[in-house]
Amino acid sequence: MFVFLYVTSFAICTSGQSLHSQFKGENYSTKYVCSIPGLPGPSGLPGDQGSPGPHGRIGIPGRDGRDGRKGEKGEKGNAGLRGKTGPVGQPGEKGDQGEPGKKGPIGSGGVKGDVGPVGPAGPKGEKGERGKTGLPGVCKCGKIVLKSAFSVGITTSYPEERIPIVFNKVLFNEGGHYNPSNGKFICAIPGIYYFSYDITLANKHLAIGLVHNGKFRIKTFDANTGNHDVASGSTVLYLQPEDEVWLEIFYTDQNGLFADPTWADSLFSGFLLYVDTDYLDALSDEDEL
Repeated sequence: MFVFLYVTSFAICTSGQSLHSQFKGENYSTKYVCSIPGLPGPSGLPGDQGSPGPHGRIGIPGRDGRDGRKGEKGEKGNAGLRGKTGPVGQPGEKGDQGEPGKKGPIGSGGVKGDVGPVGPAGPKGEKGERGKTGLPGVCKCGKIVLKSAFSVGITTSYPEERIPIVFNKVLFNEGGHYNPSNGKFICAIPGIYYFSYDITLANKHLAIGLVHNGKFRIKTFDANTGNHDVASGSTVLYLQPEDEVWLEIFYTDQNGLFADPTWADSLFSGFLLYVDTDYLDALSDEDEL
């Protein structure tokens, strides 16, 4: 704009033409002085609107504006078609246990199950009151009489050592519990027994003992002085069924046992003193049944 004013002022000075300007005052003479234009004057009144000019070029697109505010929620649309079922996911962590639900109605009784195994014995209870005296029992002592006794002799002298002596001459054998073929008494009734022996000896010393199931219970030794003598021994034993008892010479060459059917005997004897009470009670219960 300033360039245009400078060019205009210079043209007026050179042409000599007068310019008419309206300023306040009648006697104002106008001088044309070629000089640098003064400061721009105040803007004039706006002129009439000119005809529209041609459209300018399309400018560069401006930056995107800010996002508008979120609109109101629209109405719910129609349900879409159901998609395919996806793969099963991994199980999640176990949640906390919920509160117990209400008790349901009582169901019908089930079939009775099998009897379970016997449980462990409970603690011993307190002693109860003494019961009333029962009726007197029936004595069956005379109905059950158990017997076992024997007394046997020998008919030969100087038997073999370290084996059962066979007393083959049976004087008494109640119950048949002595075996004359091997010289052993075999217990059939448990209880207390008494055993004894009286042996005639001649010409030798005698070392003899009573054996119970292979073990010596008593041993006796008699020295021969040139005359006939008698050796004896006795004991009491508790026997169980199948227990065995016999006599045996326990030392070699100390075998002076002598027997002569005409004037001297050597004897071995034994008998039941009383039966084991538990065994007798068991027999009583069986007899009652």
